[in-house]
Amino acid sequence: MIAIEGSGLRGDRLIKMILLMVFVYTSAIFQGTEIPKKQVQKYVSRLKHKRKKYRRPSTFGVGKDGEQWVNYLGRHSLEIQELMKLTRNKRRFYQQGIRAATLIASIS
Repeated sequence: MIAIEGSGLRGDRLIKMILLMVFVYTSAIFQGTEIPKKQVQKYVSRLKHKRKKYRRPSTFGVGKDGEQWVNYLGRHSLEIQELMKLTRNKRRFYQQGIRAATLIASIS
């Protein structure tokens, strides 16, 4: 990740870059708060277990990961359909994941 100071941006370009970063961050936070409400967070990130020492992902991380996951499923939809044909006993799980992706995509 490049620091803003190292970017060499000044004036209007710097302001535009900061506004873009604020927009992306706000969007990820919004998605990160809506994903648990749709009850599909388990598809996006691992939930914290009682005996684990690691914290749950942040709201920002959940939103960012949700968007990446939906984009990944969109890019590889043909492969997913082929896998569904090959493993018919797992079709229900594929369909649940696709439904979750649809719900996450409806947030943005």
